[in-house]
Amino acid sequence: MTETPPPGGPDATYFRYLESGDWRIQKCSGCGAHVFQPRVMCPACAGDAFDWVAPSGDGTVYSTTVIRRRADRGGDYNVCLIDLAEGVRMMSRVEGMAPDAVTIGLPVSARLTDDDGAKIVVFDPVGDRS
Repeated sequence: MTETPPPGGPDATYFRYLESGDWRIQKCSGCGAHVFQPRVMCPACAGDAFDWVAPSGDGTVYSTTVIRRRADRGGDYNVCLIDLAEGVRMMSRVEGMAPDAVTIGLPVSARLTDDDGAKIVVFDPVGDRS
């Protein structure tokens, strides 16, 4: 059953789910394609009806870069594009390992964390990467 979209559009809905501690992405009710970034029209079939589903959290690093910062400003961190098992790609970061140790093809698993008062999706490496 397709949910009636709440006011504020798909981005607002996405962030409402995150703030409640629940990560959801769109799934087209017409063709079944998963969709991310949230949008009003399915890029696969042009449908406009979506369900909000919990992704598996499984992913693979598609690309990565290291952002260099002084230690007193928080130190280095990585920015990655993650391919989710559902077939969509999202930007995030991998935690739990050195930023420059993150590699393309690394299997990762998602989790929610607090970042400056907001809930965000980050990823941890899967398996022993020591």
